[in-house]
Amino acid sequence: MTSRATAALSLLACAGAFQSGPPLHRAIAPSFRRGAQPLAMSTESEVDKLRAAAAKAREEYERLSKEMGKEVESAGGTATVTAPVAKNLSVEEVTGIAKTIDFATGDAASQSQALDALVDAGDFSLWKSAVRRGPTTSSSNMSLLVPFPVTLQSLETRTDGKVTGPSLGIGGEGDVKFEDFQDLTVAVVLGSTLLGILSLAVLPPNIGATFTYLFALIPIGFIGVGSVAPGAIAAVIMSARGDSEDAAQQRERICRHEAGHFLCGYLCGLPVKNYEVSADTGVACVEFHASGDNAVSRELSDDEIAALSVVAMSGSVAEIIAYDKATGGENDLLQLQNEFRRSKEFIGAAKQQDLTRWGALTSYSLIKSNLKKYEGLVQAFKDNKSLSECVSIIEGSA
Repeated sequence: MTSRATAALSLLACAGAFQSGPPLHRAIAPSFRRGAQPLAMSTESEVDKLRAAAAKAREEYERLSKEMGKEVESAGGTATVTAPVAKNLSVEEVTGIAKTIDFATGDAASQSQALDALVDAGDFSLWKSAVRRGPTTSSSNMSLLVPFPVTLQSLETRTDGKVTGPSLGIGGEGDVKFEDFQDLTVAVVLGSTLLGILSLAVLPPNIGATFTYLFALIPIGFIGVGSVAPGAIAAVIMSARGDSEDAAQQRERICRHEAGHFLCGYLCGLPVKNYEVSADTGVACVEFHASGDNAVSRELSDDEIAALSVVAMSGSVAEIIAYDKATGGENDLLQLQNEFRRSKEFIGAAKQQDLTRWGALTSYSLIKSNLKKYEGLVQAFKDNKSLSECVSIIEGSA
């Protein structure tokens, strides 16, 4: 009896000891909660750091924007850029403003800064309009000029059949070819030979022999001129075809060519390097800087190459719009080839052709969309207007 009572008391003691301790899950749970508190505090501190960094970046953006002349308003923690209001100034008002810009020295940086400031102030609106995104010059660093592959067929289709390989001079149709020189040389030799024979047969012996020697010198002189100045013979061949223009027609063509360069160069944001009346043609010729700074020998970016492609082709395209064919774009193509060599990225032959055709297509679109201002520039070039007056035609309201 005593042993049974003792065993029962031992079991009760063990049960009491087991129940007096905390449950297993209750003992473990607090340990997890204690470990979760540092993790939550660490996450909150990282979020605070990110918010502080964002606020600092926003303040830096507002400061830099104000330094660049942009009006920045911060509302609700978000910075917004206030677009300048276009003032729609008259041609006379724009002329007065344009005269304050130093075009004479041909300094690229000062021109760009002055024109950028006028755009941000709302006085001008078309400077760099083919390049910049948004209403201000500093609204985005991404250029609107994004080249893409263009075939001759698509170029013809998208320009209403006007800009083609032959009209640009790419196809070579209508040009003076080697075969033309060859045929003319044969004709000169045969003609001189026939005249020499006739002079011996018809004229007295001494006189006939003299003329025979003179006629024999004609082919030699022709070959000599062809070797030294082949362009003179090419002009004779074109004149015989009826392809030559009189002085008035040639001057009109040059004015349209240069006006196309000026309009597209201004819309693409290229500062003017030189602007003067040529002694040979009596028409002002415009030359642009390759970029908006004064760097001459540095490599050119993709955006700069794109703008130069458009401006280089704009003269020939302007001729095509008026005359269905360009005749004065050879030097522009040679200059564009030189600019391709200055590119940061290697431009192969296929890409050069794509850029050339794309430049023709883009310049066609720019001229057609600003046709009234382009015609005003043509008249300005005919009248040998000043550079500031040409800018006022583009920026001024009629």
